[in-house]
Amino acid sequence: MKTLKFSFLLIISLLTTSCFKDQDDNVISSSKINDFVWRGMNALYLYKDEVPDLSNNRFPSNDEYVNYLNSYNDPKVLFESLIHERQNIDRFSWITDDYLTLEQQFQGVSSSNGMSFGLRRVTPNSNTIFGYIRYVLPGTNAENVGLKRGDVFYAVNGTPLNTENYTDLLSTDSYEINLASYNDNGTPESDDDSVTPITDSKSLTKVPYTENPIFINSILNVNGNNVGYLMYNKFTKTDAFETELKNAFANFKTNNITNLILDLRYNPGGSVSTATLLGSLVTGQFTDQVYSKLVYNSGLQANNTDYNFSNEENNSLNLNKIYVLATGSSASASELVINSLRAYIDVIHIGTKTVGKSQASITVYDSSDFSRNNVSPLHTYAMQPLVAITKNKNDVVVPSDGLIPNTELSEAISNMGVLGNSNEPLLAEAINQIENSFQASTPTNSPEYILGDSNDFIPLSKEMYLD
Repeated sequence: MKTLKFSFLLIISLLTTSCFKDQDDNVISSSKINDFVWRGMNALYLYKDEVPDLSNNRFPSNDEYVNYLNSYNDPKVLFESLIHERQNIDRFSWITDDYLTLEQQFQGVSSSNGMSFGLRRVTPNSNTIFGYIRYVLPGTNAENVGLKRGDVFYAVNGTPLNTENYTDLLSTDSYEINLASYNDNGTPESDDDSVTPITDSKSLTKVPYTENPIFINSILNVNGNNVGYLMYNKFTKTDAFETELKNAFANFKTNNITNLILDLRYNPGGSVSTATLLGSLVTGQFTDQVYSKLVYNSGLQANNTDYNFSNEENNSLNLNKIYVLATGSSASASELVINSLRAYIDVIHIGTKTVGKSQASITVYDSSDFSRNNVSPLHTYAMQPLVAITKNKNDVVVPSDGLIPNTELSEAISNMGVLGNSNEPLLAEAINQIENSFQASTPTNSPEYILGDSNDFIPLSKEMYLD
């Protein structure tokens, strides 16, 4: 974790309200955990200046601070009260009572049944929703029961999905999805779409699974030229996965690719340093120049940091143009790559508007400096608050409502295609532009009505984190 310099209030004593149990089933007061929550947010939170309760002079006395902490019986409720404009600005900070599981997820290990899915309303204004499978992870339960890209489900455990129940129904470790057929009635509009139940269903169970962020790595022949295609689904920072990413680019370089299509359509984000590595592999001619800037809250300006292009000359492609497939499920580190590279080269964005998240977070532990070192043994709470905002070298941030594509093209449920196949609609559009040497801005589909996706059920959903 990045080491930050800060100061915070020293609290002499705490009262006891409701109680929790630590790792050894010993009782610990919620106030002690609340103290950790407030101190961490006071020191590190990006929007500290916008939250009156986080002001350094908020509590004239120690007693008033203690009373404030004791007014919250649940640390998660306190944490939520300190979030700045949850609906519009900070949609991403969160707290967990199990940082051990969180740490596994940072290594790419999480519970999965292997089904990556999207969720949409049946019609734009409907409360009824359906799920559609985007891809299936190899060697998983979903693969074993025969699920495939384009399959549609309308219910879980026999209960039809709607905007009120889908989170609860899809959050359990085991469930049965009830399949359906989808009909767009031959029109690009969604108003006349329908989802019809069929008799088939599939039972799924989540188990620990390490997902390789490189889902597809191939070389396509376009007009006699080699074109690289990389579907990269997470910015997972491990030595093994970063080595694999470098090897993929080494293969592109060996095969003298003339263009690269980077598919981030389902990539919710991840490590800033891995995003910097990817940008360095795409280019190579900008070594040591500013790739991305991190800007902290007013009390931590000394920690503002520049991420520079690294020297990857053995594997870098030195490209001046790249085609990126990105959608409403592309967030944080994916958006950072687009935004940062646009300051240097042509980035042709094909797809739909992205999520709009340019802030980064760190894991905050209950220790003297909020790092993992000497963490309190009394509980396993940790926070993942937004602590910095990213900008490109020209100080441009990702708009809060997302990056707008050069060519708007949403995935049609009735024609999902096969990922990696040159006829798959988004990939085909990129190939078409490469073949004909043009950059279009011609919306061809109605907007995506994405309500959510499978990444929303993983705590690191749409996160951009500092290592």
